[in-house]
Amino acid sequence: MPDLIRPHQPKIIAVANQKGGVGKTTTTINLGAALAEAGARVLIVDLDPQGNASTGLGIVAQSRQYTTYDLLLDEVELNKAIQRTEDENLLIIPATVDLSSADIELISNEKRSFLLHDALRQHAIDAFALDYVLIDCPPSLNLLTVNAMVAAHSVLVPLQSEFFALEGLSQLMLTIREVRQTANPNLRIEGVVLTMFDARNNLSTQVEQDARDNLGDLVFKTRIPRNVRVSEAPSYAVSVLKYDTSSKGAQAYRDLAQELMQGRARAAA
Repeated sequence: MPDLIRPHQPKIIAVANQKGGVGKTTTTINLGAALAEAGARVLIVDLDPQGNASTGLGIVAQSRQYTTYDLLLDEVELNKAIQRTEDENLLIIPATVDLSSADIELISNEKRSFLLHDALRQHAIDAFALDYVLIDCPPSLNLLTVNAMVAAHSVLVPLQSEFFALEGLSQLMLTIREVRQTANPNLRIEGVVLTMFDARNNLSTQVEQDARDNLGDLVFKTRIPRNVRVSEAPSYAVSVLKYDTSSKGAQAYRDLAQELMQGRARAAA
């Protein structure tokens, strides 16, 4: 239930898919940047021990004094963990490899599934006047991903436009239903976004058709193209919107941000 005395609470979205290499971190970074460019205040929570979202936004390892590990395991205050990025309106809580041991360390904690939920609802978050929180989940359905789903209002699923793309999605949907039944009854699917889409490739078109046939309105209209600028941007530690603002990849993420902000009505999973 919302806290009625709090002025403004952000929409929290977990970006999740247990399959690696589907564009999850890329989508988190660039969607966050596109929302920020549109005037929204955005916080990215790097919940992947690889820390790629942190690196991709220019947060060097030496400057990650407080991380998501500290937020979850040591209950560090939220305002100490949040860092600014070069993108105006875009903030991040970075991650390091320390997070890889979190699953084991959390097992004995009675509140192990609710730690991120509680951390993101500290009153300190109000001072940042956030509109969105995007959680970059690890490529597995582990306790960190469960934490993200318990904390989130919805789940956004990047789906690579390749053979067997829909395989494994059923397990993710099952996990979402289990979280909904046990810990977060209001959790919904924000949508499925097709990534690495190549309109010249019959396979991409077939995957899109299969996804829309099976998932209907859950699939975003926007498709993220396979674009070299999107692939190159992380090596320069910036979003594709900064790296090449006029590229097809940058425009696609702007379109996705607009579609997200319009709040299209979606059926529950």
